[in-house]
Amino acid sequence: MSGVRVLVGTRKGAFVLTSDGKRGGWEIAGPHFGGWEMYHLKASPADPNRLYAAQSTGWFGQLIQRSNDGGKTWEPVGNKFVYDGEPGTHLWYDGTPRPWEFKRVWHLEPSLADPDTIYAGVEDAALFRSTDAGQTWEELSGLRRHETGPNWAPGAGGMCLHTIIQDPVDADRMFVAISAAGAFRTDDAGKTWRPVNRGLRSEQIPNPTAEVGHCVHRLAMHPSRPKTLFMQKHWDVMRTDDGGESWREVSGNLPSDFGFPIDVHAHEPETIYVVPIKSDSEHYPPDGKLRVYRSRTGGDEWEPLTKGLPQSDVYLNVLRDAMAVDSLDPCGIYFGTSGGQVYASADAGDSWAPIARNLPAVLSVEVQTLK
Repeated sequence: MSGVRVLVGTRKGAFVLTSDGKRGGWEIAGPHFGGWEMYHLKASPADPNRLYAAQSTGWFGQLIQRSNDGGKTWEPVGNKFVYDGEPGTHLWYDGTPRPWEFKRVWHLEPSLADPDTIYAGVEDAALFRSTDAGQTWEELSGLRRHETGPNWAPGAGGMCLHTIIQDPVDADRMFVAISAAGAFRTDDAGKTWRPVNRGLRSEQIPNPTAEVGHCVHRLAMHPSRPKTLFMQKHWDVMRTDDGGESWREVSGNLPSDFGFPIDVHAHEPETIYVVPIKSDSEHYPPDGKLRVYRSRTGGDEWEPLTKGLPQSDVYLNVLRDAMAVDSLDPCGIYFGTSGGQVYASADAGDSWAPIARNLPAVLSVEVQTLK
């Protein structure tokens, strides 16, 4: 029987939730690495038992953990993330130059085809790759050394490379997103990069339509349409149908176009999900109601999904990596909150139920569909 495995990273450890294909009852294992910040966990698409986790604390720094048995046991692997060559400088919040400094891994993205190859997006914004299952890491420095790099500046959460999307058709093409620099694309497997931000507008930067400087919160793609991407930005939900060459706003009738996560239905590439919050200073849902919004038209027209979600006195947040979609039919939607709840919908968002409560603040949620 098919099933699902939900990987949850929190401020105080990692949790693995499993269920059968009905997704009714759940078993919770953890905490793994109790007390550690677990920024992201991700499974290899090429090997369902190979999992990677980004573990970090201010005391002991960054460590990558690897599991070869679906999360039952873990082993520490490489922790050497060294910028390629002289770091140089980037801009700080006040516009003054500041040296590049490695702080942590925000996002892990295993290769679509090889379980031993994995990419890591880090703060300060850089992209690393390992081809030996996380033992050693090399920077793909063409990104950070792009001519616009000295003008990148951090967002409120730091200058993090938080999104990595591989094109399932063209193995040499990849998209990344950096807060607060924007979206970038490579067409030669990471050797060279270019900004793909035309159509974005950010009133809070000196030039609202600049090539870089946009605070992109998250990108999402359906594998059947690799040229169509959706973006949750620092204000505005956006869409491109030409691989990032141009973007248009699709915020439509959302109660707020500010938020962090965005994801796409497993079987309907024009169905997308966001979780609006009130503003960039008030990180909680509008009117204190926890609502996921769904568009079945690829944006512009949105409907609130509320069944099973609390609709009063909710003052929590859903972070950029804390939403995921499984590939069952109907597909399941999952998200975690800063209040330590993980919600799931087994009917593509029509109804919701908590599958974990009272966890530490959730940083990331990923899901595997198990055969």
